[in-house]
Amino acid sequence: PLGHAQLREVFPFRRSWVAIAVLVVFDAAFLIPAVTTFRQAWEAWSRFESLFDLVAAVFLTAWLTGWSIAPLLMTGILLMMLFGREVLTVRPGRVEIGIGLPLLGLTGVYDAAKMRNLRRIEPPPKSGTSWRGAHLAFDYGANTTEFGSSIDTARASSLIRGIQAGTRTAIRSGEATSAELAGEWEPVPLPSEATKHAAAEEEVTWVNEPPSLTSLSALLLIAANLVPVAGAAFLGWELSDVMVLYWAESAIIGFYNLCKIILIGRWFALLAGPFFLGHFGGFMAVHFLFVYTLFVQGPGTLGNQTGGNLGDVWALFGDLWPALLALFLSHGYSFVTNFLGRQEYKRRTVNHQMGEPYGRIVFMHLVLIFGGFLVMLLGSPVPVLIAVIGLKIGFDLRAHIRQHGGKKTASETRSS
Repeated sequence: PLGHAQLREVFPFRRSWVAIAVLVVFDAAFLIPAVTTFRQAWEAWSRFESLFDLVAAVFLTAWLTGWSIAPLLMTGILLMMLFGREVLTVRPGRVEIGIGLPLLGLTGVYDAAKMRNLRRIEPPPKSGTSWRGAHLAFDYGANTTEFGSSIDTARASSLIRGIQAGTRTAIRSGEATSAELAGEWEPVPLPSEATKHAAAEEEVTWVNEPPSLTSLSALLLIAANLVPVAGAAFLGWELSDVMVLYWAESAIIGFYNLCKIILIGRWFALLAGPFFLGHFGGFMAVHFLFVYTLFVQGPGTLGNQTGGNLGDVWALFGDLWPALLALFLSHGYSFVTNFLGRQEYKRRTVNHQMGEPYGRIVFMHLVLIFGGFLVMLLGSPVPVLIAVIGLKIGFDLRAHIRQHGGKKTASETRSS
């Protein structure tokens, strides 16, 4: 039954059996190590007793999460190539085009009054849409939507008449209006011609003004970083406490970075998010084992894979909860005020966001590790710890301003 639909057409995808056979081979090649790793991860989670066992389980799971994206994606494409279809549904005032499998797919809804240039297309043999053969297309805003496959001239004429009759709209021809071309997000205001000329001379990069050192987000960042100073000076915190705390801060940065990927990527984040969790989670697991073995247990346990009592690990984090809460709130405030409030997501891409945490984390921990070895050599942790934390605050502020702000003009750079 069509209900209120005036027209419903199903267009099965054209199938290339050669491409399907090649994809089956590649999919199987990727599935075999995924299945093997899944079994290893399952066994690791079912019987871990020490920190090393837990890290091994987390690393295998992270590796599996990142690796599984490829076979899952190829399996999805394979199912689409075998059973995929497009469904055209025409209702008064709108056109719906669904794509996917029977009972599973996505549907785009188009306002018939905004559709333009409904037409039949015969793509060139080696174009990106040649797999469709002759098909229908229409313009919508700044984009072109294509659907159907192997549609001959007579059927195309019948479909075009059916779409116009079913929507009760005469699909217009011509160019889009300025309102139709406007994106979902407002474009960044461009400078005037005079300002552009001055900018060219001054070599200005047109981005957001950087947050100042007295901004609330910067002050919260400083305050959160001063908690370990108080802990080292007054509460007897050791080097191991500070190292574990800053490892945990890296995890907090990764959490908010995943939130940014989801906001930027939207549906694409279903692929990008697990991939980020895979490689970032594996990095963090090995990193924690390194920090714990060197600075909590001591270098003498490097060859001991059974070390690391889990009860001691949980207790270590439990003692640090006030500092962890301060860091979580500091980064959360920066996320809300800068990434959301200053609308930084409009100028970011998923690819950029995937790699953003690493530069900050790697450099930060290089400073901490070298400072940690200096503490171990001198045997007097408090002064060196305070110096290392001071360097870390300086680096965090520099990274914070660069991440959320703009660049100086050439004259400002020369004067500074």
